[in-house]
Amino acid sequence: MSQTPPDGLPCYRLITGKDDAAFCRRISELLALGYELHGSPAATFNGDHVIVAQAVLWPKAGGN
Repeated sequence: MSQTPPDGLPCYRLITGKDDAAFCRRISELLALGYELHGSPAATFNGDHVIVAQAVLWPKAGGN
């Protein structure tokens, strides 16, 4: 695996959004690229929708 993410993407990303299928697809696409989940997801309610956040990290080649 490359030491850097493809297409100039950052090594750390915090993905946020409405808790729906589109959010799950965004996370799934990043996992398919090679990102790994980092920590637990967070959720809050904004009065209309549940909003979620999940951090992802690009794994370093050769371990930490």
